[in-house]
Amino acid sequence: MSLLLLALAPIFIIIIYIYSKDKYEREPKWLLLISFLLGAIVSIFITTILYSVFKIALPVTDNLNVVQQCIQAFVVVGFSEEFSKYLIVLFFAQRRKEFNERFDGIVYAVMVSMGFAATENVLYVLEGGASTALLRAFTAVPAHATFGILMGYFMGKAKFSKNKIVLNLTGLLLAVLFHGAYDFFLFIDFIPGIWVGAFVSLIIGVLLSRKAIKRHQSISIFKNTK
Repeated sequence: MSLLLLALAPIFIIIIYIYSKDKYEREPKWLLLISFLLGAIVSIFITTILYSVFKIALPVTDNLNVVQQCIQAFVVVGFSEEFSKYLIVLFFAQRRKEFNERFDGIVYAVMVSMGFAATENVLYVLEGGASTALLRAFTAVPAHATFGILMGYFMGKAKFSKNKIVLNLTGLLLAVLFHGAYDFFLFIDFIPGIWVGAFVSLIIGVLLSRKAIKRHQSISIFKNTK
């Protein structure tokens, strides 16, 4: 039970943080819960299917070289996981009438991402123990949050734009790029010190995420009604 709590604690801290940033017109809690559960169950299911497809389409050797590691990071892992989240935000959240301002894109994308991260984190922590929980609380979990924020920023813009397809895909692409970069520097552990690149990409993602949050807050259509 303690490991389960350790695995889920950073997830809910991030959820509370994002919910508190939705200052002017907060989303219904039941919709946030559904988004979280869809991320925890459906996006994991979609990702598993995509992993299986890529395993056949992009077979790898026992000793992966840099190019193969790049493909694994950006295509197999980055694309599979972010695309599964993207589909849920696109077909479930973005079409709802409650999605009525740009900041909502960030909220729903993070909820889906945290659902995915919750399932993933529980599995890793139950296997690796408390040390794994502590490490992932400051790395993988906030990384998933930044991917969600960056995707949600553009999907929030897309909802109220004529260029929906372009903006939606921009959000997906940005999430995939940051996810792929983060994993790539961790995958090529045969190059001493290269893992630092993962933390650099995470820090950049966090900084951009903060700007994205502030930007959508500043142009909220509900800002002057409170």
